[in-house]
Amino acid sequence: MSLPLAGVLVVDFSQFLAGPYASLRLQDLGARVIKVEKPDSGDLCRSLYLSDTILDQDSTLFHAINRGKESIVLNLKTEAGRLKAQRLASKANIVLQNFRPGVIERLGLDFDTIEALNPKVVYGSVSGYGPHGPWRDLPGQDLLAQARSGLMWLSGNADDGPVPVGLPLADLLAGATLVQGVLAGLYRQATKNQSTRVETSLLECLADAQFEFLTTYLNNGHALPQRESKGSAHAYLAAPYGIYETRQGQLALAMTPLDQLADALEEPLLEPFANDPKSGFRHREDIRAIIANRLRRLDARSWENRLTEKGIWCARVLQWPELLSSETFKALDMMSDPLNAGDAQATLMRSPLRIDGVRAAAEAMGPVLNANGDAVSKEFGLD
Repeated sequence: MSLPLAGVLVVDFSQFLAGPYASLRLQDLGARVIKVEKPDSGDLCRSLYLSDTILDQDSTLFHAINRGKESIVLNLKTEAGRLKAQRLASKANIVLQNFRPGVIERLGLDFDTIEALNPKVVYGSVSGYGPHGPWRDLPGQDLLAQARSGLMWLSGNADDGPVPVGLPLADLLAGATLVQGVLAGLYRQATKNQSTRVETSLLECLADAQFEFLTTYLNNGHALPQRESKGSAHAYLAAPYGIYETRQGQLALAMTPLDQLADALEEPLLEPFANDPKSGFRHREDIRAIIANRLRRLDARSWENRLTEKGIWCARVLQWPELLSSETFKALDMMSDPLNAGDAQATLMRSPLRIDGVRAAAEAMGPVLNANGDAVSKEFGLD
């Protein structure tokens, strides 16, 4: 299958997650990604372990986010290495980097320098907090960005204190946002032969993810949202929205009219609240307590079946084994076939996109450090 970005060359100077996630998504759309790494140890993500599981000498995280890419080692601390990097970038459709502000300029790989060599380049940058302000030089790390963005404060129950999202959400959002801008830049490149400079940061993307909440806050007298004491899920949505314990397992309830829910649960204690459209906010804790008490009488699976039949939006809270074994997830076919990983085999996630009805294959692990160094150097005249 010919993917939309077939023939597009990405030279990726980024490491860790945000930048490499962007190049992974571009690769899944058909682009060729050449990953530029430092000598000896390469991308620090190679040794950033999520667990004690190592695949072919590198971390599972490295393979997950760098599968199928090419690797070349260039020492950007030397003039010779920088000249080779510039030559390689001059041939690229897209250049990506996520160094701290100021570093890429010192390396001679900033937008102005690369654009002079490559006038049509699409140049994508991710930082922690943007190029200006007192936070510009602080470490752009996901947990720290969540803390500074307000997202961590927003999550969790009222009495629990700040709760981080259990994923590197800032990195993933920043990478995905960068791809949007890069794809727009590719369109300009193809239609107008012009360059595009695309910039974002972890903080910008986490703030944007909260745009609904922040818009409300800015326009209602700066009143802060109130998290609930139990099962809090969305501070600006009325009861019954949230997570509830059952006899066995948890059940998520989404937006549902209280009169409809009262009938479905056969719970008369909800009926006094059903006629007041504002009671879901005014009496949220009381309503949730009534619902919680009722849901403890059966297990989550039984409630999910019973309530779904009656048109109630609900779902059991699943753990990974239940998700992966579900027929729905199996039908999506998001797992790769077993791939060779040294003396073992490994399974990786495939692209979340389907193009013309087909999901791109995951055909290779992350590259061995400098695996393509000789071939890339010869192809692009770096020797």
